[in-house]
Amino acid sequence: QVRLVESGGGSVQAGGSLRLSCSSTGNMYRGNCMGWFRQAPPKEREGVAAMARGGVTSYYAASVKGRFTVSLDVIKNIVDLEMHSLNAEDTAMYICAAGWCTAAGLTTAGVTAWGQGIQVTVSP
Repeated sequence: QVRLVESGGGSVQAGGSLRLSCSSTGNMYRGNCMGWFRQAPPKEREGVAAMARGGVTSYYAASVKGRFTVSLDVIKNIVDLEMHSLNAEDTAMYICAAGWCTAAGLTTAGVTAWGQGIQVTVSP
């Protein structure tokens, strides 16, 4: 069984920074990349960032490009998300995921394992 465990969420003021981390334990996940989604009801879950196991190719949502950086330790199977210049629109549950990346990155259709999620709240 694959377990994805997130850490590092919390509350921050607008303009601040947070770093999320997700470790994969148990059986090896099926796929070629790890990444992050987020969901803020009533919005749909959206892909935020992902990185392929080669550690070179990364994917970002347009809304976070230039502010967020994803990194993947392929030996330890840990994917981190460094977030800067946070704003209220970034408030959401951030969910770690592993699966198959395509040219479009990691989509919900390609996910083979999900974490439980961790809350990020950005106050004005």
